[in-house]
Parts: sequence; C-alpha cells; structure tokens
Amino acid sequence: MSEHSTEQIRELLDSLYRADSRRILATLIRLLGDFDLAEEAMHEAFAAALSLWPSSGVPENPRPWLISTARFKAIDTLRRRARFDASQDELVRYLEAQWSSAERSKEEDSLEDDRLRLIFTCCHPSLPPEAHVALTLREVCGLTTEEIAKAFLITPRTLAQRIVRAKAKIRDIPIRYEVPTPQELPERLGAVLQVIYLVFNEGYSAAAGAEVTRAELTGEAIRLGRLLTELRPEPEVMGLLSLMLLQESRRAARTSPAGDLILLENQDRSLWNREQIAEGVALLEKALKSRGFGSYTLQAAIAAVHAEAESVALTDWRQIVALYDRLVRIQPSPVVHLNRAVAIAMRDGPEAGLTHIDAVLEHGELANYYLAHSARADMYRRLGRTAEARSSYEKALALTQQEPERQFLQERIRQLK
Repeated sequence: MSEHSTEQIRELLDSLYRADSRRILATLIRLLGDFDLAEEAMHEAFAAALSLWPSSGVPENPRPWLISTARFKAIDTLRRRARFDASQDELVRYLEAQWSSAERSKEEDSLEDDRLRLIFTCCHPSLPPEAHVALTLREVCGLTTEEIAKAFLITPRTLAQRIVRAKAKIRDIPIRYEVPTPQELPERLGAVLQVIYLVFNEGYSAAAGAEVTRAELTGEAIRLGRLLTELRPEPEVMGLLSLMLLQESRRAARTSPAGDLILLENQDRSLWNREQIAEGVALLEKALKSRGFGSYTLQAAIAAVHAEAESVALTDWRQIVALYDRLVRIQPSPVVHLNRAVAIAMRDGPEAGLTHIDAVLEHGELANYYLAHSARADMYRRLGRTAEARSSYEKALALTQQEPERQFLQERIRQLK
C-alpha cells in the first residue's frame, strides 16, 4: 500500500477507468453472469476506492482489488434482493464459494480471455446482427448509448431498447459466456470479424464529434484483432488485422496539428508508421499464400498498394481497380462500388469516375451517405463544373456530423464561390 492525496487517487482512478474498466467489466460479467449487475458493481467498486484509498493506501494490484470489491458489492446487492426472492440465496452461496484465494490470484491472468469471451457472447448467433455491434461497442468498448446511436444514425431510445432486449435474451436462453469450441468457431467468426472492423472504422473515421479519429477505438480493435489472430490464425483473421494496421499506419498524417482533415493526396508520407506497414504487409502475404482469403484480405491488399506508393501520382491505380473488381464479386456493397468508382476516376479521369458514382447513387442506398456526395462533388470540381460541385458539397455538408469534415467541406464551398 502507498499513500496518496484524494486528488492523486481521483487521477489514478480516472486513468484506471479509461484503461481497464472494460477488462474489469468483462471479468465481472463472467463471474456474475449478469451485464447490469456487473456494471453496477464495478461503479460501486470505483466509488469505494475513491473513498478508501486516500486513508488505506493504493493496493499493490489495483485491478484485482477492484474486481474483488465489485464482486462483494454484487453479493450484497443479491442478499438484499434475496429478502424478496428466495432463488437469489442459491446464487449468493455459489458466488461466495467460488471466490477462493487461488481463484482470486488467477483473475489478473484471465482479464484478456474474458474480453474475448465477451466478444463472442455479444456476437452470438442467437442474437440479431444489429445487436452484435450495439452490445460490443457498449459492453466491450465502453461507448455510451448516445455515441453508438449517433454512429449508426438511430435514436438513443431505439439503441437502448436493442441492448436491453439482447441482454434479456442472453440471460433467458441462457447464452454461455465462453469462446466457442474449434468446431463451432468457423460459423461464429464472421460476425466477430465484422464487429471488430466496425469498431475500427468508428475509430478511424468518427461518425460525429470534434476529431477525425478516435485512437482508443482503433487501438482497441487492433488489440482484439491480435487476440483473435493468436486464437485462430486463419486467412481472413490475418487479413483483417493486416487491413487495420495498414489503415492505422496513416493516422498521424491524416490531420494537421490543429486537427484539420488532410486528404490522402496531401499527406506527409514520412509520418506514416513504417512498423505497422511492415507488420500489415507480412500478415497480408501470409493470408494471400493461403488462397483461402476473402474480402478483408482484398481490402488489405488495396491498402498495401497505397502504403507502398511514394505519392498519389505514383500509385498503381490499375492494380487497385483490379483488386476492387475482385472485391465487388464477393462483397458487392454500395460502399465498395463507390470506392471502386473513385479508383476508376484516378485511373481514367473524373468523367469516368462521375459516371460510376452516379450509377451507384441511382440505386438509392447511399442517398444519405455524405462521402458519396463529397466524392461526386470532387469529380465536378475537377471537371470545372463549379455550380454542380458546390451543390454536391452542400449536400455532403448537410449529412456529416464530424466537425473537421464539416470544416473541410465548408472550405471547399468557399473556394468555389
């Protein structure tokens, strides 16, 4: 134990909460088998630490202390409930018997495994796909209901109801809190990869807010990708980790010191993280050699072509278009078609790109996707069709909620007046 002032304890607990609260929560969910009870108990444990540590000192291992305290807080809660519900007695006895000193010493080691178990629980096939992302972002990554709702363009109330229904289903079925067996893993892996990439994308290009990126989310997604690669080093798992590393390698160059957005063509490539590029390319090569790869590996291959080019002008756009041609055959989503259209514009010119972007927009799925209108505006700008460019930039501006993107689009509109 060591002595600290209340203010130092508050700062330490803030830091612990930011860094470890989701790991601690994952362990408590495993121990208690109840999402809401685990979250309530964790917050009570942090409050207890703020009250006790200034006088008792900071424990040598704060995380196990918080887990242990939260667990006893949960038992106290269950005892109170047992006055009205006799079935809670059995659960209290089970939790008390389960908590031996030997088990306590194992908790620190199990924190990472618990997070992986929690991901597979949140992505269980018995839950609807829309609940996978919502639960993972809320319970594994710690985003607020409002942040997730903004990211997916739904109301906080709708999102909250989705999470409540999913938790009730996990409790009622019940869904076991565990990593699937090797036999079950293949059919469970796709949903987990999709959720990890959605988490990464929210961090790589935040849907709303004052910053372009959210490093805590990209870092979290990459960490989860590494865990999964250790557990299951299959081509698409390696492909996804490769893709995330290659994209993340550009993060330092994507904004100015003031936080302004910098397009790929204007980025200082000396700021790109060469270690992440080397790791991403090595993983990509392993995935490609397997010949069993899919869409994540193809996207990683596209990112690798960008990473290895000295400039936009020297980028191998023919190879990128060819990779997109393969990608649309296995993942014909509107966003993939849009990205292919932009690559065609870089290869064949803005007139060709505009034709393909208009074809994508005619289908209607991307009518409210600001990047589609921004890409269309850029084609018009490059063609010298100023009025149409301005109109498309204004449509994009009306659809984005991220401040740096709003400033970028406003500057483009100002330049066209």
